[in-house]
Formats: sequence, structure tokens, C-alpha cells
Amino acid sequence: MTIKITKATDINRTENWKVLLYGKPGLGKTSAIKGLSGKTLVLDLDGSSRVLAGLKNVDVISFNREEPIQSMKEFLNESKNLINGYNTLVIDNLTAFEKDWFVARGLNSKNGIRNEIQDYGDYTNYFLRLISKIYSLPINIYATAWESKRDVDLEDGTKLTEYIPDVRNQVLNQLLGLTDVVGRIQVNPATHGRGAILEGSDGVYAKNRLDERIACKIEDLFKFGQQSKQENTENGEQK
Repeated sequence: MTIKITKATDINRTENWKVLLYGKPGLGKTSAIKGLSGKTLVLDLDGSSRVLAGLKNVDVISFNREEPIQSMKEFLNESKNLINGYNTLVIDNLTAFEKDWFVARGLNSKNGIRNEIQDYGDYTNYFLRLISKIYSLPINIYATAWESKRDVDLEDGTKLTEYIPDVRNQVLNQLLGLTDVVGRIQVNPATHGRGAILEGSDGVYAKNRLDERIACKIEDLFKFGQQSKQENTENGEQK
């Protein structure tokens, strides 16, 4: 094995980026695809691709939600060939796939309805392998998820609720750690404009290691490095 050393000055921060946007259903996570440049391939895991009708540079992979495990296996087996010629791969959405996975496993359980104890451990191992393989593909990746909440205890003893992507806690940290940008989509009640929070706080999980933005308009989500922190504070939706 040869150890490779790369100079920090040679690192491209925005090459093959990984972005995850989460929020309530219907806020525009799928529609944010319209802001992507180049050719886009969408793995439609929840049937939301209708909002993309008419877009010339977007192709959609149909996904069989009744057989999610087999359909995902087929996608992974063909993924390296499928992404040829595309700039971005969209995984829309991880929450829907997780729920469909457990439904499928429940149908194969002893009673044909409820999940068995081993299903939960199996999914942890399955998802970690799944996201590692998808994230290793040589392409930009935009993933979406619904939002959930978790209770957090701060060092000073304060208890609060934090918004996070809606995936199982056992795999959440791995997913967040591998992702370059994690944003929460919100609607400005005054202007009704949609924006993404890109900097975390005690009540919201978010991060951005591609540029200095702490928030942005949803149509600017993928415009990395084009806005200063000051411009973002003045014009973003987080107010």
C-alpha cells in the first residue's frame, strides 16, 4: 500500500461535494434541484419528481417503493455506469427510503407486519454501507430528508430541542460527518421566500465546510463561494 500525501494548497473544496438538505415535507427540497448546474440524475425515492417536469438537464430514475431493498441493490450495482455524463446525483429522499425498508422487512417477518429486533441492527449496518458506497461515487451528491427533533442536554444543564434530519439516531452521526453541507430549509413568514440555514446552533443542526455562508436563499444553495458572510447575513432567509 502506498501512502498518498496531498498539499493543502492543492485541495479543491468543492470537487465532488456532498450536500444534505432537510425539512418538513412540501417546503421545496426537491424543487431546489432547479438550482443545480450541469446534468443531474435523480434517484426518486419518494415520488416527488413531478415538480421537476419540463427541466431539460434532469433525468429521473424510477424507484420501486414496494421492493425498496432489491431496487436499491440494482441501483448500487449499476451506479458507476449510471452516473457517466452527469454532474450531480440526487438521492431524494433518505427518510422515505428508511421507512420503506422497514416496511419491506416487516412484511417478511414471522407475523408479516411488525419488524423483528434484528431488523434495527441490520439497518444500521446496511445504511452505513449504503451511504459509504454512494458517497464514494466520483460525482456531486445532493441528498434530502425530512426533519425530526431530539432532546439535547447542554453542558450548563439546559435542556432543549434540536432539529435534525429524520434518519435513525444510530446512523445519523455517520451521515452528518460524511456530508460537507447540512442545511435546514425554512420559509420566511414575512416574505414567504425559502432559505437554508447553513450554520448550526443549539436548536438546529447545520454545517457548511465549503464556504463562509451561514444561510442563503434556496436558489443559491449550490453557489458555493459566491457570497461573503456579510452578504449572506444581510440577504439570507435566516432572520
